[in-house]
Amino acid sequence: MDADGTQVGIVPLAQALRRARELELDLVEVAPNADPPVCRIIDWGKTKYEEEQKQKEARKRQSQIAVKEIKMRPKISDNDYNTKSGHVRRFLNDGAKVRASIMFRGREMTHTELGLKLLDRLADDMSELASVEAAPKVDGRNMVMVLAPHKQKPKPNADSGPRNADAAS
Repeated sequence: MDADGTQVGIVPLAQALRRARELELDLVEVAPNADPPVCRIIDWGKTKYEEEQKQKEARKRQSQIAVKEIKMRPKISDNDYNTKSGHVRRFLNDGAKVRASIMFRGREMTHTELGLKLLDRLADDMSELASVEAAPKVDGRNMVMVLAPHKQKPKPNADSGPRNADAAS
């Protein structure tokens, strides 16, 4: 194939290389397994650069979801709980998932229902922002729950809403 995309046909390798050098372009093998192999005359540097730019743009559009962790104890005071839930709220508003952990020490392991109550309270408090992705479960001396933010709906523009007939006149 020629530089402008037209098919030249079956050409000896020496003639194809000569034509590519005359145009100051590269002869690139596109389909080596075809019979005969398919080659194309292109500017290889430019093609490679454009491909890298497409990949870079795709990576830029790709969003990475962070998982933030908040740790609490079963006997947490109300003020400390409010502070921790404020952090959870901020993380969820930023679009991150939150892993809430309750750490048990010593004899607290016999009262895991206190940790379950605490995680349920947190899930209820965050119900407008997030849903429970992983239900509370005991993992060693910790109880863990994962909250994932709800999908953000696009906000309607003020101009696109219904207009009052009196305001238009």
